[in-house]
Formats: sequence, structure tokens, C-alpha cells
Amino acid sequence: MIATTSEQIYVESAPAIPGLAFRGFRGDEDFPKMAAVIQGSKQADQIERVDTAEDIQRNYAHLTNCDPYQDMLFAEIDGEVIGYSRVTWWEELDHTLIYQHFGFLLPDWRRRGIGRAMLRYNQQRLRQIAAGHSSGAQRYFESWAADTEQSATALMLSEGFTAIRHSYTMVRSDLGQVPEAPMPPGLEVRPVAPEHYRAILEASKEAFRDHWGYSETMEPTLEQFLEDPNFDPSLWRVAWQGEQVAGMVLSYIDPRENAEYNRKRGWTENICVRRPWRKRGLARSLLVQSLVAVRERGMTEAALGVDTQNVSGALHLYESVGFRPVKRFSNYRKVFE
Repeated sequence: MIATTSEQIYVESAPAIPGLAFRGFRGDEDFPKMAAVIQGSKQADQIERVDTAEDIQRNYAHLTNCDPYQDMLFAEIDGEVIGYSRVTWWEELDHTLIYQHFGFLLPDWRRRGIGRAMLRYNQQRLRQIAAGHSSGAQRYFESWAADTEQSATALMLSEGFTAIRHSYTMVRSDLGQVPEAPMPPGLEVRPVAPEHYRAILEASKEAFRDHWGYSETMEPTLEQFLEDPNFDPSLWRVAWQGEQVAGMVLSYIDPRENAEYNRKRGWTENICVRRPWRKRGLARSLLVQSLVAVRERGMTEAALGVDTQNVSGALHLYESVGFRPVKRFSNYRKVFE
């Protein structure tokens, strides 16, 4: 059995490193330690992100299919946290069961067997969770990494994982010349009011049901939208036909990230169109309008994420509007055993 307390946890095959110990989650006191591990890993992994203890605490208040007191593992050297991991799971629309794990480990402690021992512990915990699920469904272990995260990538490949899907972060580095893209007839963009939030969120969920790996239980809630420090519906561009939401781009600006990386970037994200309004140029029009919106806020570049195998042709659309890939991420899976 796996220990489920914040006290010391036995991790099979852990390396014999003086002072190394493992434990569970201890609550609020761990959030600053988690933020410090992420901060200490960014440069080695060439990952651009800004995470505070408050950010992590807010996110952990909305976990789905995960109890951090049961589903986290912390690695310490002489009582100082050097890494942590967490597991979760979900069911996709076709009833495939995904058992996901991820973790962070400070660069000075990598390639010593700590990460491998944590990964195997995570799989053991996921097997424990899966014991209560249907054994007839397809089941996979899953994780992900940017191509620049060389240690994590090497570990997963050596443990039998395969890269099965890729995504890009794409950037349009100049907002000076934005192409024209008129709205399709019969549709209009309206200012977003609070009474629209739920309809917009539900329309987004419906539109993304066609995307690879979708699971409604893992979609953000309205409360998460409202609590996001970058929440700014004045930047959103939402198309309506009568009382129906047809499509949207929910842009935002992250001032802390911009300050850390000395840039003026707006994110044109959550780009989606519901089925009845696809193939009419709506996504292109909303995206162009969003570029103008972030430019009017003083931004000089825009970014977004895209599944490179998106069936709607999103990658081609974004390239046609001037976005170019700057980083690739991969989803890794391994048949559940």
C-alpha cells in the first residue's frame, strides 16, 4: 500500500543519496516550496512561466479527480524540498481513461534516479486509483513536456512512453500590419457582460468537444475564469447570432509574465467556433479582431497555443494570419499495465 499522510513515504527503488527522503502534501505551507522548485527549473528547461505561491494555491482549490493529500509526492534533501509530483485522471468522450502524472525536480538533482523513482511511484498510485475503474476501457499513462525539457523527455522515453501528439506555442511578433477579415453575414460581436459569462463558457465546452483528448470534467469552471488574475472580458471577441454564441477568442494579457520577460505580449487564446458556424471565416475574423484589441492595449506581439494535428486546420489558419512556432510540446502516453 502507498502511504497517504504528509509524513515520510517509502519510495521503492529510490537512490541511496544522503539526506534524501519523500513525504506527502502538508497543505498551505507547501505552496511557496512548490513555486520555488518551478522557479528553479525554468532556466534549465527553457520554459517561460510565472508562478507564485498564491497562483498555485488558487489552482489547487479547483482540482478535479485529485486529492493532493493522497496524490502528491515531495522529495527533500535534509528537509529542503527539491522536487514534487502530482497525479490525476479523467475519462475522454470515447471512454478512454487517462492516468496523468507530472512533476518538477531541481536541475542539480536530476539524472541521479530521483525522478525515475518518483515516476514509478506515481504509476503505482495511479494503478491504485484505477483499481476502482472499468477494466474494459482503453487506459493510458500520460505526461507531457516541451522539447527543451531534455531530462523529462529522456526519462519518459526510457520508461516506455511514446510521443503521440504535439503542440506549438506560436507568436506573431509584429502587430503593426493586421490583415482584414470581415465577419460572416448574420453574425455580430457584442461587448461581453456578466450575464453572458455562462453562455460563453458552455459554448466553449461544446466547441472543444471535437478536439483531441477532450474531457468535460477537466474543463475550467466559471469560478476559475472569474478568479484568474488576468481575467479581462473587455478583450474577448465573442460572435453571436441572435441569442446563440457562434464562436469566440478569449484574449488576455499577463503583466507579470511580460515584466519578467521584458515584452509586450497579448495572448489570443480559447479560439473556437461551434459546428453550425464553421468553415465561414469566423475564426479568422475573430482572431484578427483580437490582434487589434491587444494592439490597442499597447501590446506589440501576440501568442497562442495550437494542437499541430487539429482537425479544423487551426495551424494553417494561424500561420496565414502571421503566427510562427517558437516552441514545441509533446504529449507522451504508455499503455496502462
